Amino acid sequence: MTDDTARAAAVLKEHRASIDRLDAILVYTLGERFKHTQAVGRLKAEHALPPSDPAREATQIARLTDLAQQADLDPEFAKKFLNFIIQEVIHHHEQHQS
Repeated sequence: MTDDTARAAAVLKEHRASIDRLDAILVYTLGERFKHTQAVGRLKAEHALPPSDPAREATQIARLTDLAQQADLDPEFAKKFLNFIIQEVIHHHEQHQS
């Protein structure tokens, strides 16, 4: 292995370690987020509120699109990701209402 290849392997290892840490942060952050959305779902069910709030969802998508742009993240990816999360939350809310 050349010195250049060894340096590349070391840098690759560092990047992968950072990716692994960030993946853990994402998972724990999503877990915390879903704890709150579950509480919202129970509250909505107790008060006969609809599981979906299109105005809030639109506001959140716009806010996260802006954040994505600031973070140099593809806004379309951010929208798809948030839409996926929103659909999962609505599904959970619907389960609380049945």
